[in-house]
Amino acid sequence: MLLGAIVIGTVSTIYTNYLVDELKLEELKKVELWAEATRQLVQPGSDDSSISLTLEVLKNNTTVPVIIVDQNDSILQHRNLVTPARTSNRYLRQQLERMKSLGNNIEIDLGDGEKQYLYYRTSTLLTKLQWFPILQLLIVTVFVVIAYIGFSNARKTEQNQVWVGMAKETAHQLGTPISSLFGWIELLALRNPGTEGIEEVRKDINRLQNIADRFSKIGSKPILKNMSINATVEQSIHYLKLRSSDKVEYVLNLDEDCTVKANPILMEWVFENLIKNAIDAIKGEGKIIVATKKIGNKVAIDIIDNGKGITKTNFKTVFEPGYTTKERGWGLGLTLTKRIIEDYHNGKIMVKESEPGIKTVFRIIL
Repeated sequence: MLLGAIVIGTVSTIYTNYLVDELKLEELKKVELWAEATRQLVQPGSDDSSISLTLEVLKNNTTVPVIIVDQNDSILQHRNLVTPARTSNRYLRQQLERMKSLGNNIEIDLGDGEKQYLYYRTSTLLTKLQWFPILQLLIVTVFVVIAYIGFSNARKTEQNQVWVGMAKETAHQLGTPISSLFGWIELLALRNPGTEGIEEVRKDINRLQNIADRFSKIGSKPILKNMSINATVEQSIHYLKLRSSDKVEYVLNLDEDCTVKANPILMEWVFENLIKNAIDAIKGEGKIIVATKKIGNKVAIDIIDNGKGITKTNFKTVFEPGYTTKERGWGLGLTLTKRIIEDYHNGKIMVKESEPGIKTVFRIIL
């Protein structure tokens, strides 16, 4: 569509310029004829028929603005100029200077050393024609922009439907085996009370249930309630600390009274995604800081690591579907995180800053 707009604009401009050049020649011929008619009109000895023809020529110029001056630069007459009533003299002088700057003038020799000078400029119609390709290109550009926005919205809607469909189907598929596992673990606990590991398996099944619950909420309006961000952060850190390397140092800098209106299950998912990414960034060895800060009626949450960092050009790209630096990654974690924060909680998430090996900061504002 953009290429089409460029082709249309280019062809239109070339053809219009050709027409403008042709019309300029026609107007020049008309002005030269007008100058000759003026010369003949003031010459003595002209008969009635030639005077009538001359007057007819003068009258037929209804488009080209002209001004005739004498040798002292005094304006003798003008045509096709709409002069304001109060400032007509000043307006005519301005138009005369403009015509002089264009260099469009014809000398009228009246004989006996007396001369007049005719100045002119292109007609309003020709000026409009010169601007037409630009106007046309602007219209085509607006059309392309509107079409692009429509296409992007349609594509985004389709992506949203795919997201929602995948999430709900995943939740549905997980539901049956999870229910079955709940039954089997309870039966195993009854038959073999005190068996080592049963409680841990029960925790993992509860975890699977929690994951299925998260996916089921994608595409549905989540229930938001007042919750402590600090408590959710601590819970996420506790869960991941038991499942990550001992070489990862976790630091919590939590402000007091960081209460927001949010969905606890989805927010827990957000923090786990970001902290897991931080663990991957430091390759299982380094420091991860989670800090909360109350700013007016908002809460800022920073997840900081000293890993490999993100180039500035990828600060926004990391949130796009499919972007990943992992060999086995799908590139969906940060996309889901952004959707949860911005679409469901009306918040913001961004890469605040990044310096490889020193500090990378993901900031959430709720």
